[in-house]
Amino acid sequence: MEKAKKITLWVLGVFVAYTIIHSPKRSAELVQIGFEGISDAAKSVGEFMTQLIS
Repeated sequence: MEKAKKITLWVLGVFVAYTIIHSPKRSAELVQIGFEGISDAAKSVGEFMTQLIS
């Protein structure tokens, strides 16, 4: 099981590296979308907690 996990991580790493090298503009867009999603989620949690306290 440990060996399969290690192989999966290597394959994922190679795929990410290939994607970044092959299409850096698209990769940057995907990262930006991901961070926007995380930011929106954090804002929503903050608003929820604020409403609980109020």
